[in-house]
Amino acid sequence: MDRDNILKEIKNLDNGWVLSENALAKDFTFKDFNESLDFINKIGIESENLNHHPKIVNVYNKVRLELWSHDIDSVSSRDFDLAKLVDKTFKANF
Repeated sequence: MDRDNILKEIKNLDNGWVLSENALAKDFTFKDFNESLDFINKIGIESENLNHHPKIVNVYNKVRLELWSHDIDSVSSRDFDLAKLVDKTFKANF
């Protein structure tokens, strides 16, 4: 997927997703560490189900996710599928 198509597809996601280098990225803020860890665990389950795993950075109540397809070192439709599941999980639980 080329850069223009990636930027076009980002508009179909919930607010906050950006193209950062070769990855989709989004920052999430929670009330405390326990809530951020709960989110990470839920995303971990979804990632395992898709066999597609994000980079996760957690500092106390903040979580940053970066999604890209390692085999092509770029964003693919799999990353958009995971981003949609992440947003759905966030909306349903937090």
